[in-house]
Amino acid sequence: MSCRVKIGCCGFGGSQIQYFKKFKTVEAQITFYEPPQIETLKKWRDKAPNDFDFTLKAWQLITHSYTSPTYKRLRTKFPETELKNAGSFKNSSIVWKAFDKTVECSLALMAKAIVFQCPASFKPTKENIDNICDFFARAAKMIPSELKDVRLVWEPRGDWQDNLIKEICDKFSLIHCVDIFARNPITKGEFYFRLHGGANYNHVYEDVELDWMLKQFENFHSGYCMFNNLNMINDAERLIRRIGENVNNNFINPLDNK
Repeated sequence: MSCRVKIGCCGFGGSQIQYFKKFKTVEAQITFYEPPQIETLKKWRDKAPNDFDFTLKAWQLITHSYTSPTYKRLRTKFPETELKNAGSFKNSSIVWKAFDKTVECSLALMAKAIVFQCPASFKPTKENIDNICDFFARAAKMIPSELKDVRLVWEPRGDWQDNLIKEICDKFSLIHCVDIFARNPITKGEFYFRLHGGANYNHVYEDVELDWMLKQFENFHSGYCMFNNLNMINDAERLIRRIGENVNNNFINPLDNK
């Protein structure tokens, strides 16, 4: 079984010029903390090769409570009364403002996927289940036609049962995002792996681990594999090399046709 996979990193990790030479995809993480100016994102798109794919993380105001330590990097000023209604996919003005901004960023990058990463504190309570279902039902109708091919990706990190993850993903055509070294995804066909490198992001993946991951690709027809560890650039390059060395052209090398 052949799989069309693009391998990259969560963030450029240095020079954009050098990154574009090495990889065919990147996950923009800055949009999670504080979306940059739209013109900045358009410049990224203009500088990237035509066959380069951007994905991005949805603004944290959608998924994370204002008590999250990640809000230390939030520069936009909101009234505290509004901030208290952020996160957990709530049906609130601040959440929908954040989604509008996320869509605007996606348009600037012509993103192929939007990742909704939830904190571990987002647990499968009835309120949270109702919130996330209501959110994705409405969000799907708000995606502009220019982004008709964008995939919505959900990374739950709380104690969600597999059957509930599957029910939500199937209902709203979501890709279940996982660190494949931590657990298997529930959704089939397409995948989105985010490799965090352990609790401290400092794990350097061994060759045997990279080869094991190549085998996991065989279970899918396409997807993205994003490294998010401190050694992400080197590990991603090594995985690309191992595709060419070990898989006998069953996989499409992201460096082909440069």
